Amino acid sequence: MDALPQPADILPHRPPFLLVDEVSRLVPATSASGSWRLTGEEEFFRGHFPGRPTLPGVLMVESMAQLGGIAVLADPRYSGRLVLFGGIDSARFRRQVVPGEVLDLDVEISRLSSRAGRGRGRATVGGELACEAELLFVIVDA
Repeated sequence: MDALPQPADILPHRPPFLLVDEVSRLVPATSASGSWRLTGEEEFFRGHFPGRPTLPGVLMVESMAQLGGIAVLADPRYSGRLVLFGGIDSARFRRQVVPGEVLDLDVEISRLSSRAGRGRGRATVGGELACEAELLFVIVDA
């Protein structure tokens, strides 16, 4: 794959629920790296938490899952399919993420079949670990 795709070119997600801004590395069906820039204008910051805006941990996990979806759907075998969460294991949150920071994302797919798979995601800010989790997913017809 020569040129890296835009996330919306592969994922069905759209703002405000598209949580990957850029794909920086992609090996279809194997791994991907990308980022999500948090401007502070995101609606969830208004209520989480007033006076101390913090990225919700579940959205960090979702951003890793979306990047994993890009890695899977970039493989022509899965084109036109939909990747859905099947589960989250061993999720750990190591630091708060606040407006103005960039969440750097990495996902490695460890198992993949025609119907399901498993991967490991990591999210960092400036090289410091913010979140990591095992991601389980199912692949269905769109």
